[in-house]
Amino acid sequence: MLHRTLKGVCAAVLTAGALVAAGQPGIAAAEPAPVRPPSAPVADPGLLKALQRDLGLSEDQAEQRLAAESRATADAAALRSALGDSFAGAWVSGNDARLTVATSDAAEADRITAEGARAEVVGHTLAELDAVKAQLDRAAVKKAPEAAPVWFVDVTSNAVVVHSPKPAQARDFVAASGADSDLVKVVRSDEQPRALYDLRGGDAYYMGGSGRCSVGFPVTRGSQQGFATAGHCGRTGTTTSGYNQVSQGSFQGSSFPGNDYAWVATNSNWTATPYVKGSGGANIQVTGSTQAPVGASICRSGSTTGWHCGTIQQHNTSVTYPEGTITGVTRTTVCAEPGDSGGSYISGSQAQGVTSGGSGNCRTGGTTYHQPINEILQAYGLTLKTTTDPGDPGDPGDPGDPGGTWSAGTNYSAGDTVTYGSATYRCLQGHRSMTGWEPPNVPALWQRL
Repeated sequence: MLHRTLKGVCAAVLTAGALVAAGQPGIAAAEPAPVRPPSAPVADPGLLKALQRDLGLSEDQAEQRLAAESRATADAAALRSALGDSFAGAWVSGNDARLTVATSDAAEADRITAEGARAEVVGHTLAELDAVKAQLDRAAVKKAPEAAPVWFVDVTSNAVVVHSPKPAQARDFVAASGADSDLVKVVRSDEQPRALYDLRGGDAYYMGGSGRCSVGFPVTRGSQQGFATAGHCGRTGTTTSGYNQVSQGSFQGSSFPGNDYAWVATNSNWTATPYVKGSGGANIQVTGSTQAPVGASICRSGSTTGWHCGTIQQHNTSVTYPEGTITGVTRTTVCAEPGDSGGSYISGSQAQGVTSGGSGNCRTGGTTYHQPINEILQAYGLTLKTTTDPGDPGDPGDPGDPGGTWSAGTNYSAGDTVTYGSATYRCLQGHRSMTGWEPPNVPALWQRL
């Protein structure tokens, strides 16, 4: 068992046993500097597919729209600089992305039209609208307004718009903020926004204040979303919070000892994704759950030690922990430590199982055991979330038919080099390639040069 309790962590060298861990997640973000987009961007195939699906466009229309939006973005930035204080916002409309630029100075209209944009003369500058919104923001810091869940600067109507299910109370909020109500438009709306988070194999979760484990694989059961994990991490009914300590869900089924598996159903704030957290936080695609043979390379993702790899030693192993014996687990040379329990084992792009327990650590090495994922899926009637789900248009950056020298069904040796898409890769471990094990998807097997 490889989980970590919040009360303390045992010695670094473990006997066969569970790993639950303590610790708080940290989130950092950096705001990039603005970049002027190219006038003729190269359209990503995955992006084009998504635009066609969601905006009802043909491929040609999607490409033309992206090119027009790129030009409009550059033109809007140039006109904002030229107009200075009179600038009142810019927007595009239609599939041809026709640019409109607003100004508070009628004398600037000719300058706008000379650049090929449509000019609109309005009563308030963007700076004035931003200042009004900033007053609402400051008021919300003191007391979040339940009756006004959303507000924004709407350049198309030259106003600050407040969405509210209770307009009268929203107007009270505006008045109390000290903002100029003449520049604010309150609109009735039933919108109730909430934060949304992704489920990803290897990420941390916390069990009712008693410790930390790791997500195994995101799954669905009908329309219900959730994830598979280790049974020793929690009993049926145990509540969970996510890597960010936000309320997440509860254990719907758990078996330990005898087995070491469980599944957690999550609330509507969380969405199952077909990914495992790989080296450096990269998303590793999960395309299926075919069991790899003894001797195959295998990698594990966990919330304590991250991404580590090794080989499969034996399937159908029985192991005895202090709590009892579990059977049918797979033995590997991958290391693990407290808090990694429940995390993902993956071979290529094929899900293998969830971390159960082991011995040793990731400094001196060790042996670990995982509960096969297919047994968990069958036990609870779950469906593994994969990138080949029906209707999945493919991930952004999916190269489709990328070309190159790599091919499925080929025996590669350590040191071999191949090309895939526009990149070159060096083989790290000898293996026979298969669909789903393309070089970008399996950093345990291929290093990009």
